[in-house]
Amino acid sequence: MDASDRQPTHAARLRGLPQVTVRLILLGRQGSGKGTQGARLAVHYGIAHISTGEMLRSAIKHDTPVGRVVKDIIDQGRLVDDELIASLVKGRLGETDARTKGYLLDGFPRTLPQAHAMDDIARARPINIVVDLEVPRDVVMARLSARLAAEHRVDDSPAAVERRLALYEEQTAPLIAHYRRQGTLAVVDGLGTPDEVFARLVSVISSATGVQGTGGDGTASR
Repeated sequence: MDASDRQPTHAARLRGLPQVTVRLILLGRQGSGKGTQGARLAVHYGIAHISTGEMLRSAIKHDTPVGRVVKDIIDQGRLVDDELIASLVKGRLGETDARTKGYLLDGFPRTLPQAHAMDDIARARPINIVVDLEVPRDVVMARLSARLAAEHRVDDSPAAVERRLALYEEQTAPLIAHYRRQGTLAVVDGLGTPDEVFARLVSVISSATGVQGTGGDGTASR
């Protein structure tokens, strides 16, 4: 095949676009460290860190009507309704910081219907990389057991954790195939120190988007 006939890679297509911003989905089991890494990545790239878990916990804490519904669902170890989550995410992505600077989504999508909803939400400015932070199930169970003992979080009872991990494997894991077909998926090893994992994530994201982030001195570079 002549080189001129070859299709450009996803990263090459993105580098050809002006004013690239990072629009990232971070996947991974609960306890994989994606919350911690997501917060660091958001600072590094100067983007909005949008955690649906934090949005829902805030609603529960403030005892809003949505929060009461969500608390009942979480206490049973079930996933929150797709339409409710998609509506919350769509509203958040319409805010100025997410629209102009880019964003990292942590906790959405978790199901194929949510992924299809996200495809529609982001149609005008598509997601440019989806990262699966891969950590074995036995490792996340050990981490979550330690967190349960230390923090007594309402959504971390042993039974709820077991149900949620089973739901992840049943409903969320197929997202990997969905995004692999789209050409946006990158799988990153989540084992090691937080700094080691962060370095892997930055390498993969910067390679895919062409955005280098702030580095260590707080000045954005490309």
